[in-house]
Order: sequence, then structure tokens, then C-alpha cells
Amino acid sequence: MMLQKFIDYSHRQHLFPSGQEVLLAVSGGRDSVVLTDLCRRAGIPFAIAHCNFHLRPGDCDRDQEFVRQLADACNAAFHTVDFDTRSYASSHGMGIEEAARHLRYSWFGDLCREHGYACVVVAHHRDDSIETFFLNLFRGTGIAGLHGIRPSTVAFGTRVVRPLLCFSRADIDAYVGQHHLDYVEDHTNALLDARRNQLRHRLMPLLRDIYPSFDTIMEANIQRLTEAGEVYEEAIEDLRQRVVKSDRSPFGFSYDWIAIEDIENLSPQRTLLFELLRFFGFNTAVVDDMIGVLAAPRTGALFLGTTHVATIDRGRLLVADKFFQTRPHVEVENAAGVGEDLDKGKSDPQCLRLVEYVDADRVRQPLTMRHWQPGDRFQPLGMQHHRLLSDFLKDCKLNEFEKRCVGVLTDADGHIVWVVGLRIDHRFRITSGTRQVLRLSASFEK
Repeated sequence: MMLQKFIDYSHRQHLFPSGQEVLLAVSGGRDSVVLTDLCRRAGIPFAIAHCNFHLRPGDCDRDQEFVRQLADACNAAFHTVDFDTRSYASSHGMGIEEAARHLRYSWFGDLCREHGYACVVVAHHRDDSIETFFLNLFRGTGIAGLHGIRPSTVAFGTRVVRPLLCFSRADIDAYVGQHHLDYVEDHTNALLDARRNQLRHRLMPLLRDIYPSFDTIMEANIQRLTEAGEVYEEAIEDLRQRVVKSDRSPFGFSYDWIAIEDIENLSPQRTLLFELLRFFGFNTAVVDDMIGVLAAPRTGALFLGTTHVATIDRGRLLVADKFFQTRPHVEVENAAGVGEDLDKGKSDPQCLRLVEYVDADRVRQPLTMRHWQPGDRFQPLGMQHHRLLSDFLKDCKLNEFEKRCVGVLTDADGHIVWVVGLRIDHRFRITSGTRQVLRLSASFEK
């Protein structure tokens, strides 16, 4: 009966491409062992992948060997990998659970691309989906987080399917007993040090005691919310297409932006702005801060999300990847003469000058590259007086992100020779008396 329900649910959700080999993510616990057995009985061709996160000394190696033997028993290809999860989490500023998820799904994607597997199959079941619903509810993720776990999603460019969502944990336990399946127990599942485990072992039993039909009711609620969410997402995507624009800076990075006028016209403003920005990693608290600042726009205000940073600039809210910043790299070489006309007009930030020529005899070497600083002054080419570099950048109409990418090339006396890509200093220009020329060429790198 459970096998037929598995097959029917998979067909109804279009989870398995006919005849194509899939990749099962198998930890060795009861859920993934049941998944493996059902796929085998349903005649679905599969390979098995197992991650050793080295978080539980001794147990991890035991689990790895158990899954290896399971793959042999199923005559399935076996893939395994070792991760230094704690080190990865520390170096990337992540929690252990987030790091493990990032590592495993990235590796699953690599395996699918390398071996041609149609999708990754994971063993999430109905109880997992209900727990995820409550976790998202308490985190304040909005409507998008209230559909629990979807039967099919995409992670790291790879399709991930979950054919056990039609079963409860009790169904899986009964299947294990009926078919006398062996599995390995992860003792950390019984600990109460993670929010999900606290929900699982404290809140869920209480709710089931109060509402005997809790699981059935929640399954129906999640289904209705999923359908409502699909309608909602279509509306948000339509709004996104209309108001979110993308640009590429000549400084070598891309960014998105929304006109402040469009944000002011959103209704309800807080909800819709959050939906537009949540894909960039901004939570409701940051969105509230943005709305507070937008009431009296202040150019240069910065807002940090988990993956992106935003700023207000000249009537726009700009959003870029946290690691958008580029730095100029400059090559200096002797030149026989000037190979191109000199432009004494105003710099156009949409068309940076990446090659300049200066009088070698006026430059005291060595030349040094650094980021510009408040208080820096130089004499822009064609002008007879010095200016604050900050004022010059404002005149160039650089946005706040681009200003963070500006570097200056200085000589041994600390004089600015070149505001890279924008303007050389008038004192180092080529003149009729120039005898030796330096060619300066720049590129912008992450």
C-alpha cells in the first residue's frame, strides 16, 4: 500500500523523469533507508550519495560504511565525500547546519552535472514539512515560508525532489517494521539544542495532544497556503519585473536598483518591499530601517542583508552582492610616445579611461596603489587649482558602490598621479617639453 502511494504521489507531482537515473541522498537513517527501499521496489534507477560531515567522531565513519554496504546490496553506484564542516562554517561565517546544507547540495549538483543524474532525491517527509512551517512562522519569513517543504525545488542549479512528503514519521516507522529494514541512528536527533528538535520533541507532541487531527489539518493548511502562495508569487514576480532594474557598473560589478518613487507608491509598502528584497537576504527588521530612512532620504545610508548590501543614492535604492567591491590593478611601463589623444573634458563614469600617459620625469617613483581617502586632494587635468577628491567624485556622479571601488595611484611623495579610470593630475600631464612617457593601464578585479 505504501509503495503504491509512493508511486502515485511521484507521478502526480511529476518527480521522476521516466527511465532516467537519479541520485539518492542517503544518510543511513531510517528516512533515507525507506526512500532507498521504495525507489528500489518502484524500479527507479538510482545512484547513492553520502556525505561524511565529521561532526560526530566515530558515528560518521560508521554511517559512511553502512551506506556503502546498502549501495552494494542495491547494486547502485556509490559516491561519498568528506567535509571539514566546522572549519568551513567558521571561515564562511555560517552556522553548522547552514554550512552542512551548503556543502552537501553544492556537491550533489556537481555529481549530477558530472554523471548526468536527472535530479537529487531527498527523504523529507510530512512531519519535516510541518516543522519547517512552524520554524518559518516564528522566523517571520512571510507567506513564502508558510508552504512547508515543496515536493520539487532547485538548489545550486540542481532539481531536488521529495517523494516522501505524502508520508508521516509514523508511516515510515511502520514501513521499517514491516520490512525489517536496518538503519543507523543519529543520536543528535534526540537532543534539544536545535530549534527544530525542540519543535519536534516538545511543541509537536503538545499540539497533537490538543488537536488529535493536527497532522491532517496541517497538511490541508499547507496545501492551501502553497496554492495561495503560487498566486501571490506570480503577483510579486510581475511587480519585480516592473520596478526592479539591473545595471552593470564600468567598475566591473553588477547591481539592481528600485526608484524611491516606485517604493513610495507600493501599497502595502512594508509587505511588498520585503517581498522584493527578501531574495537579496534582507529581513523584516532591515526593511523597516529602510522605510524609516526613506521618509527623509539620506544618500549613502547602508543596509546589510545576509548576502547583499543596499544603499540609497540619488533617488534610488541600490542593491549589490556583499562582495561587489572591485579594486584597480595598474600596470606601469615606459612608452616611446603618446599612443592616443588626450581628453581634457570631464570624465564619464560610464566610459572609464583605462589607459593614461604621464610625464615620466615629473613622477618620482615608486608608484603606489591605494584606496582613496576622505581629505585627499589633487589637481584634475585641465584645472588650475586643487580640489577635494570627494567633491570630484560627486561631480562624476558615481554612486555609493562605485565610490568604494575608486583607487588612486600615488608617487613617492604621496601626490596623486591618477584617480584610476577617471582623471590624471594636471601636474603630471604630457606637454610639448615631455621627453619620457609612462603608460598607465588599469583593470578592475574582484
